[in-house]
Amino acid sequence: MAENPDLSTRGEIAPNHVRRRRRGLLGRVLRRIAWLLALLVIAPFALLPLYRAVDPPVTTVMVLKRIGGAPIDQTWVPMAEISPRLVRAVMMAEDARFCAHSGIDWIEMRNALSDAEDGGRVRGASTITMQLVKNLFLSTGRSYLRKAFEIPLAAYADVVLGKRRTMEIYLNVVEWGPGVYGAEAAARHHFGISAKALSATQAARLAAVLPAPLARDPAKPGRGTRVAASRIAARAAKAGAYDDCVLD
Repeated sequence: MAENPDLSTRGEIAPNHVRRRRRGLLGRVLRRIAWLLALLVIAPFALLPLYRAVDPPVTTVMVLKRIGGAPIDQTWVPMAEISPRLVRAVMMAEDARFCAHSGIDWIEMRNALSDAEDGGRVRGASTITMQLVKNLFLSTGRSYLRKAFEIPLAAYADVVLGKRRTMEIYLNVVEWGPGVYGAEAAARHHFGISAKALSATQAARLAAVLPAPLARDPAKPGRGTRVAASRIAARAAKAGAYDDCVLD
């Protein structure tokens, strides 16, 4: 009995046709992923110049935590409406060489690496600028990949934004409690006053909780927070020219 050529042909061609379709679909998916990744890399470099004049409406950290169910309590205020005491306290607590470095404190980073190599406690070396770009565009998770984006972004932000604007944005977006973002919301949430009315003690306590804003309470500080705040207040009182790139 003669073999049906149509059945033979269909049996050979169909699998190849399916494979081609699958390869085509996979190629489109990979291209879209590549475009998305490129957009995620490029977007921060495009947005930072815009943020010289426009206040960021939201940060990546806020969005991620909002998706997790956390509220967003934030009231944006200009630098003139934030107490200089808070500016000095935050600078002395988080980045004492803020006015001297170019977005990355290579001295502090080298010291942190040296301590780790010597078997000491691993400590952070993030500047305020690095923390800002992390909050704006990245996440709070620790990874070498995040650091690889954070460092060039911080150097770029330092040039594009300048010191005063960097500090102004940072003080308006940093987290100071569960869902509490920025100096104004923090001052009102914890002390019932405006950010401009903060005392030196209150400012130091707010600065002291920045490393762990979900675990520490500036209004009801534990012993460790009180000790840290006292140390920060003493350093802030002697800040002198350390803050001249931000405060007039």
